Amino acid sequence: MKENHEPSDVEDYLTCISESSYLMHNFSDRLNAAIRSKKTPALVGLDPRFDWLPAEIVSAAEAKHSSKADIVAAAFEEFCFRMIDVVAPLVPAVKPQAAFFEEWGPAGCAALQRVIKKAREAGLVVICDAKRGDIGSTAEAYARGYLAGADPESAIWAADCLTVNPYLGSDTLEPFVKVAVERGAGIYVLVRTSNPGAGTFQDRQTDGHTLYECVAAVVNDLALNTTGEGNYGAIGAVVGATYPEELSQLRALMPHAPLLVPGYGSQGAGAGDVAGAFDTEGLGAIINSSRGINFAIRKAPYSEKYAPEEWEQAVEAATHDMIADLAEHTPAGNLQ
Repeated sequence: MKENHEPSDVEDYLTCISESSYLMHNFSDRLNAAIRSKKTPALVGLDPRFDWLPAEIVSAAEAKHSSKADIVAAAFEEFCFRMIDVVAPLVPAVKPQAAFFEEWGPAGCAALQRVIKKAREAGLVVICDAKRGDIGSTAEAYARGYLAGADPESAIWAADCLTVNPYLGSDTLEPFVKVAVERGAGIYVLVRTSNPGAGTFQDRQTDGHTLYECVAAVVNDLALNTTGEGNYGAIGAVVGATYPEELSQLRALMPHAPLLVPGYGSQGAGAGDVAGAFDTEGLGAIINSSRGINFAIRKAPYSEKYAPEEWEQAVEAATHDMIADLAEHTPAGNLQ
């Protein structure tokens, strides 16, 4: 370990980290241990929508609070707490969407903090989906605020991991990588997203390579430099399930980057579409479903099997169905 050295970039910084201390809490090692323990790469997004919440939760919040912001924040918190109680025994990780909480100001942000804390206490890996991105001290402030990593007390938001927008360039990523390595946290960098308009920018070509391929190359280099005991690093990529051929291509281009794959379920992708994200052991990717799990009670077959007040049973059933679907149609079956 070098002394009296101020790192000028990520690579220099990584040489300053004690390898033994880093390997003890490497993000990918912790995530893969959780995936192996639960025998599934299923990830449940926590995306509360006030108009879709169970009536009992809304009524309880209205009985305790008068302002709309406080009512919504309290309802979101109870809903997510109960979601966590249902899914914690079943899946390795959850992904709260920060925007739904931030919309409601201080009350919503405080609820998000408590939801993350609750999930960590339940033994879940927490990926905070906030898509932050900036440079210099501002990016570092985002990183230090969100990324607690191995020790939940290391950051006010206490997340294991954070989604990051790389649009400003490689110096957007450097502060996040530094904090992630320091704390045993991780980041997922937006590479190929699942939204219909993704190609407007991401498909643009320079010197024969698309923008998303250029970002993927940077991500894989960072991942390679942050590997723990396994093959995967602390720096991962968000790659949408709605582009299955490109998902397989990007798995090959980023062999050391763990993948966060949105788009399964409500966005239209099935288990077969995400099969290319995995290695032969069923590792290397975590597959997200948010609305399809959170509000399973709103659609068949769960709406036909359960009464509205049995929404938690619908959540549990939908989670089991997702786990079984991934096990049957992807290499995740090798985890069983």
